[in-house]
Amino acid sequence: MGRNKKLQEIDLSLNSLVIFRKLLTHEVILPLRALLDTEAMDPIIQLRQYTEFVSRLYSRNVNLTEYIFQLICLDDNYYVKAVAAGEEIDPMLEASVQNELAILQRLSRLRPHELQKEVSYYGILPEWKTSDIDFGAEYHARLRDIRRYGFGKFADSSMFIIQDERCVPVQHPDTVTLKDLKGYETKQAKIIDNTARFMSDIPAQHCLLYGDSGTGKSAVIKAVLNSFSSQGLRLIQVQKEQLSILPEILDLIHDNPLKFIIYVDDMDMQDSSYSLLKNMMEGAAAKMPSNALVYATVNGDITAASQPYVQSFAERFGLRICFGEMSQSDFADLVAYYAEKANLPLPQLTDDMSCKRTPRTAKQLAEMG
Repeated sequence: MGRNKKLQEIDLSLNSLVIFRKLLTHEVILPLRALLDTEAMDPIIQLRQYTEFVSRLYSRNVNLTEYIFQLICLDDNYYVKAVAAGEEIDPMLEASVQNELAILQRLSRLRPHELQKEVSYYGILPEWKTSDIDFGAEYHARLRDIRRYGFGKFADSSMFIIQDERCVPVQHPDTVTLKDLKGYETKQAKIIDNTARFMSDIPAQHCLLYGDSGTGKSAVIKAVLNSFSSQGLRLIQVQKEQLSILPEILDLIHDNPLKFIIYVDDMDMQDSSYSLLKNMMEGAAAKMPSNALVYATVNGDITAASQPYVQSFAERFGLRICFGEMSQSDFADLVAYYAEKANLPLPQLTDDMSCKRTPRTAKQLAEMG
């Protein structure tokens, strides 16, 4: 039996892709293309290709149109990079983009019955959804606001870690918000203001949060990220042993229109392993790009350190904020807040309690009742 003419045309047009060509090798698209470009196929192979395609799609999205558009938005092709850099785009390239978006839109609207007709199987086959997204209009709307959306892997997530020397999204990021954090509002306001300046292209500072453990230093950085992520802020957490690849990470984000926090948690400023970070913050040959700031936390009082190296390192951070113990009254108010929030009875507090008066301890006491 001859192939469906519509499927033939889609198959042929896909081979003409240039700008979005990388999408053709995506693991969801590969089995779909295999169903399109084979004139004659063993029924078992046809069935396997169909079910493999649907299985891979289901693991990501049951809507084929939405998923293919997501792939387009994440693609870091030379066209989107040129737009992000503010370069003048040749009309010929613009026309090519419009044509390829139309091709991919047509692919994304393939309905299950159109491919089921090509599979020699008379049982029940799984299906998928499609929708009427205008790829050309929606893609260019994102480009007009590219500082908020960015491109590539950073367009789809806000929090990243380094894994096997690759920058990968955190699968289950901390959703803490500033409303969840109590007790250090004045200090938090300084970090919020600094980040707001950064997002507005106003000179901002690298930020060092230091002091007692349990005071919410790490939480406030994540909460600030969550507050500004919709405006184009991203966070990349770097561990001490990963600092050697930091120059490569900075090269990766250098031309992205998004803003990035390089987050270093629980840093030991006396450890020479951090010298690379210090040198980059000082403006060495490999320096921080203008779209990146370092936000770091340190447990302890850096002002008590006598080593010149520590003092020199701390001075790289234009904003240094100390998170110390809370006053007795503020601590009692915070325990009461957490108890009420959890609908638990207010625990009895005494003046001679040996625990540190921190938000972490306040929450623990409230939960114990």
